[in-house]
Amino acid sequence: MTSPDERGRRLVRKLGARLGADSLTGRPDHSLVGVIRMPESSVSPMTSIVRRVVWAFVALLVAVLLVYLDRDGYRDGNGDGLSLLDAFYYATVSLSTTGYGDITPVSDTARLVNILVITPLRVMFLIVLVGTTLAVLTERSRQTFKLQRWRTKVRDHVVVVGYGTKGRSAVRSVLGDGVEPERIVVVDTDQAMLEVASALGLVTVHGSGTRSDVLRVAGVPRARAVVVAANRDDSAVLVTLTARELAPKARIVSAVREAENVHLLRQSGADSVVVSSETAGRLLGMATHTPTVVDMVEDLITPESGLAIAERDVEGSEIGGSPRHLPDIVLGVVRGGKLHRVDHPDMDAMEAGDRLLYVKKITPASDPD
Repeated sequence: MTSPDERGRRLVRKLGARLGADSLTGRPDHSLVGVIRMPESSVSPMTSIVRRVVWAFVALLVAVLLVYLDRDGYRDGNGDGLSLLDAFYYATVSLSTTGYGDITPVSDTARLVNILVITPLRVMFLIVLVGTTLAVLTERSRQTFKLQRWRTKVRDHVVVVGYGTKGRSAVRSVLGDGVEPERIVVVDTDQAMLEVASALGLVTVHGSGTRSDVLRVAGVPRARAVVVAANRDDSAVLVTLTARELAPKARIVSAVREAENVHLLRQSGADSVVVSSETAGRLLGMATHTPTVVDMVEDLITPESGLAIAERDVEGSEIGGSPRHLPDIVLGVVRGGKLHRVDHPDMDAMEAGDRLLYVKKITPASDPD
């Protein structure tokens, strides 16, 4: 008889094949630029246009200055010499490659300047004014380079599948724990949501988290943790199954709407399952008669300021002592991968390798203390 894990892996392989599982993983990096987007500093279109116009004007002024300083080396069609206006006229028609021919360089110096200076300025002028296509190509090449470097170096990152309300809250919490934005990968099918994530400096992958090739592109096999924040419970189960097959050792945290589906997520390989609807419902119910308790819970789960629940290793000087006698407010002890409440009889003496769940004070960055 086959084990449940083996049946789960077979199911994932069948679903992956049905969804075109290898359509992305076999593609070269440059073809993934539209799928993976590396974070970058954004520049508004108006700013980009103004910069190009300024550079074009600078190139024009340089050409005008060179022509006017060597105006005796040029011949005007009407024979009255070159004025400053003529210099502007010649520089404009020359840089724009119009070249009517009524003003021509005749001296050796003027011709040398045209070869060594005016021609490069002409090229620069055209690049600046017709730079939209070149900018797109440059951006694509730059994205390809950044993508190649990221895929070769990324390890122990966090992948968030789904960037809805739950996914955004999860990202804020991970960022609050000190994780760098470029070590968080967001997977979603909504391009608008990915734009929001990219603006925060996060790496984004456009595609469905139910597909194994999309999760491979997001680096799930090398991820430290995977957060499954899908909008549907059935999608969450499939994403969890796929992620567990790709990353047997990663920590997978899944959100589910209905409590009756918790066991499905557990069987699919989720280490932790959060029932979003019941948790919100309990807080709503508590708020009707004990609103201050809800405020305290919100404070504890908000990492930006106030109080927060944190985890740390037991220090050498604390081994053998009781967690209840520590200066920190200890809520529980993790021993052997299992969480015990602080009042558990076996937790009277801390051991090497234990980890403490405690309440710590978060000082805002703007706080001088």
